[in-house]
Amino acid sequence: MDVENKTSQSWGGDWTEIKLQAFEDYVKAYLKIMNSQKKNRAGWPITIYFDGFAGSGDRGIERNNDQSFFFDDVSAKELSVYKGSAERVLGMQIKFDKYYFVDNSNNSLNDLRTNLKMKNLLTDSCNFIYNDMNAEIKKFSSELNEQMAALVFLDPFGMQINWDSIETLRDKRVDLWILIPSGVIVNRLLDNSGELIFQEKLESFFGLPIEEIRQIFYEEKKEKTLFGEEEQITKVGDSIAKIAEIYIRNLKKIFLYVTENPLLLKNSKNVTIYHFVFASNNKTAYKIASQIIGKKQK
Repeated sequence: MDVENKTSQSWGGDWTEIKLQAFEDYVKAYLKIMNSQKKNRAGWPITIYFDGFAGSGDRGIERNNDQSFFFDDVSAKELSVYKGSAERVLGMQIKFDKYYFVDNSNNSLNDLRTNLKMKNLLTDSCNFIYNDMNAEIKKFSSELNEQMAALVFLDPFGMQINWDSIETLRDKRVDLWILIPSGVIVNRLLDNSGELIFQEKLESFFGLPIEEIRQIFYEEKKEKTLFGEEEQITKVGDSIAKIAEIYIRNLKKIFLYVTENPLLLKNSKNVTIYHFVFASNNKTAYKIASQIIGKKQK
């Protein structure tokens, strides 16, 4: 499999700050609007912040035999840039009613709790949950009711998010920011030869059968050779953009409004490694997110 440029990616470079600043700008606008509603409706709705990958350190990166080579060159120092979203949200003047910080590493959660306590940001409204995000978000979604409004932040390092977990957010009062590892991982799993040896991972990520994924990302052509006609499999052009396009198309089946032009996060060689996407059932929220993305993209 082609893993060219794996050492050149600017992990924790400018793109990380752009992502977190865009998210912070949205959270400020979100809380301002929700706080106004509370004043007008006697405390309603209850506002909830849910971070599915909240811990510090390795963030539960998948280092199994199949995918470890994607992350071999990422040091602990580079990964430390992922600390910060919890601090930014808890440090805001207007507060959520409840905070849920989820991670599959208990050590990471303990580090996060300690860090927040040292900075006087820890409150009784903070809940630290040691669990897999996919299991926890399904539970979280089932407990949401009409009096609750949730802002969900899913910022995985890799392909840890299963599509069936996202589907549980259907018809919920949820604003979602999700990081899609389009160029950094997914595009590599869509190998040029079309072998697709990570079929189960691709299916769980896209929520599509492998044959449909194959039809989307590959073209079969018959070419004449000295030995007769042979089938040639070719990967579609600009496959990184195609990955985001398909994911966004699927999100539109769950949410009324999804940013068709997500925030592009690029490495030092100006190659897109992530797409940062917003989804909601609220048109005003969509407009705010789109304006923020537009400003950050310039």
